[in-house]
Amino acid sequence: MPKKRSGGGLSPMQQAAKFLGVSVLAGAVMAGIAMPAAGALGLAAKGSVQGFDDIPDNLKSPQLSQRTTILDSKGNQIASVYSRDRTVVELKDISPYMQKAIVAIEDSRFYQHGAIDLKGVLRALNKNAQSGGVSQGASTLTQQLVKNYFVEEAGDDPTKVAQATQQTLGRKVKELKYAIQIEEKLGKKKILENYLNITFFGEQAYGVEAASERYFSKHAKDLTLPQSALLAGIVQSPTRYDPINDEAEAKKRRNTVLARMAEVGDISKAEADAAEKTDLGLKVSQPKNGCITAAKGASFFCKYVENVFLSDPVFGKTKEARAKIWNQGGLTIRTTLDPQAQDSVQASLKDHIYKSDSVAAAATLVEPGTGKILGMGQSRPYGYGKNETEYNYSVNADMGGSNFGFPTGSTFKPFVAAAALEQGLPATQQYPAPYSMDYPSPVSTCSGKNWVNTGGATVENESESEHGPYALKEAMAKSVNTYFVQMISDIGLCPVVSMTNKLGVVQGNGDKIPEVPAIALGSKGLSPLTMATAYAAFANEGTYCTPIAIESITQKVGNEEKSLAVPKSTCSRAMSKKTADTINTVLRGVVDSGTGQEAGLTDRESAGKTGTTDARKNAWFVGYTPNLAGAVWVGSPKQNVEMTNIRIGGVYHDEVYGADTPGPIWKDAMSGALEGKQAQSFTLVNIPDPTKDKDKGNDGGKNNDNGGNNNGGNNNGGNNNGGNDNGGLTTNGGTIGTTDGGANPDPTFSLPDGFFQGNDNGGNNGNGNGGNRG
Repeated sequence: MPKKRSGGGLSPMQQAAKFLGVSVLAGAVMAGIAMPAAGALGLAAKGSVQGFDDIPDNLKSPQLSQRTTILDSKGNQIASVYSRDRTVVELKDISPYMQKAIVAIEDSRFYQHGAIDLKGVLRALNKNAQSGGVSQGASTLTQQLVKNYFVEEAGDDPTKVAQATQQTLGRKVKELKYAIQIEEKLGKKKILENYLNITFFGEQAYGVEAASERYFSKHAKDLTLPQSALLAGIVQSPTRYDPINDEAEAKKRRNTVLARMAEVGDISKAEADAAEKTDLGLKVSQPKNGCITAAKGASFFCKYVENVFLSDPVFGKTKEARAKIWNQGGLTIRTTLDPQAQDSVQASLKDHIYKSDSVAAAATLVEPGTGKILGMGQSRPYGYGKNETEYNYSVNADMGGSNFGFPTGSTFKPFVAAAALEQGLPATQQYPAPYSMDYPSPVSTCSGKNWVNTGGATVENESESEHGPYALKEAMAKSVNTYFVQMISDIGLCPVVSMTNKLGVVQGNGDKIPEVPAIALGSKGLSPLTMATAYAAFANEGTYCTPIAIESITQKVGNEEKSLAVPKSTCSRAMSKKTADTINTVLRGVVDSGTGQEAGLTDRESAGKTGTTDARKNAWFVGYTPNLAGAVWVGSPKQNVEMTNIRIGGVYHDEVYGADTPGPIWKDAMSGALEGKQAQSFTLVNIPDPTKDKDKGNDGGKNNDNGGNNNGGNNNGGNNNGGNDNGGLTTNGGTIGTTDGGANPDPTFSLPDGFFQGNDNGGNNGNGNGGNRG
């Protein structure tokens, strides 16, 4: 009867015999003898192993996850992102010292044995039997490589990782079979190369190249003897031997490796002694992972690129498929970001607004005709601390931005004008445009069910001196609210919604623009990227191009690189060239002599529109030249700051206008982005002044319920326009454009603290006066 130790369990000799039995079995497998079915060994009862012959024959080397590099349009690195920091290198690019060190300490007979080292097993048995525990392992580098393959395939799934590393006989047998295959297929040098690229060296570094950069700020090919010994020693226990957190323990382990290298003849005793006397020589580089580390203030753009990749079907049919490719990495993504434009955006934001201000700003620049995003930035940097944010104010919610976007005020009016021109209204179209009036009712919609002003909502202009009649050019320059309300009533809501659909204009939450007259005044929340790309269509002679951020992607697979398909900008005609030329002429007048004079460029033609919203919670300037379009928003992300009696960027404002705050940001950003580039010209049209040499009081505009009985020129806005000089008092919801209440077609709602609001806070007819001088 076998003898047992007093403490119970098998004696060292019994342990050795048991271990030896398994090892001899493995040796037999190596000799080509098929392992019997699991049941014959009594293994099936433990549920721990398949029959050896049942294990799949083909082990595919996983595509190793690597860092992804994001570049700007000129090839400069913006950021490096990864799930695992790894750069795969060939064996020739790894120091010979490193190759010898890892073999000496992990598998000194690597070049003499096959997939399993029976002498190593016996040596380990003897050591472990003497110690009564497991003080020495017997896995070869090839077996360790197989285990790392399983771990790599498991990814970040803790359950799969546990399965890949579980200490069971079944896993060991499976590991053995695949180790045999790998020995036959790859050969020793490739196995060593793969091992050095896959193994974990601690401190987020996977593979020897990342480890060399992490601990010594150098390439793996340049590692010295003591540096190589240190890295080789870390592998056994990256936490215990972490040189950053425990230098003494790491040095002790390094010296153990040096001694082993001398023992097996890789270096001399003198070389080992000399290396042991040196300090660790660390030159630590902090990991630079993720968009938070992006250069040129491009963190938000970087995150936008990531969101595009994870959401666009061109990169995979499912979200899971796209995420797998992104996490595997090894991508080199060249983006559309222009370094000159990006620098200009960031400099302008920094000059005009502080990150600690109670309001924020966001700016986006887009190239007409291509849809390329050339610049994107905001005043509050990417991060999670005070005066920082992870939300991108420039984009929609699905791309990491505002839940609802931000009300645009009068910057929406050009869309109404373009729709009217497409319907055949002339650029000389006049409306009475009184100072104050009831909202015209009914107004036709696409559904055929008219919108009706059941709440008696009213709209008014910025000042009582603003009353018509006005024609389009003057009304746009002065941002006359009642003019555009009458225009949208005249043509109906359907043409306007159709125009915004063609221009890619959706709300920040992705919803289409609703069919309510208040959209004429910019009551709905949109993003700067949406506005910039829509205005770019005016510059591009009426053709709208969807925004793009990625120019090309290559993926490293093994030692080869392959190109991936990327999303392309889709361009389509949104309006006739004549309409676009007319809008360009009208909006040029805004910066020449209208509300946007402070934003006009001095060295080239420009056009644009100002916008503010109720209580001055938002201010905008959106403008363009023939070759660049840009949108700037200023306001409170939570929509809880009224920009009156306020300091922004150190400058005091009684009231903030689109022209005096976002306007200068736009002007400086555009000027820097366009510096050194050819100044192009618009194709302008002649728009006669229909009021010249005429009695304004007798002009009036069309005879309809929008503006009165064809007079439209008296100070109260006409007999039937429903408004008076008192500002249009209402019984339900307040006046349009002067309060956050609005009329009642849209129910009120609120958002939790910490989310961007940017909604119209109470009604489709509120929060969008658009006429507060921009």
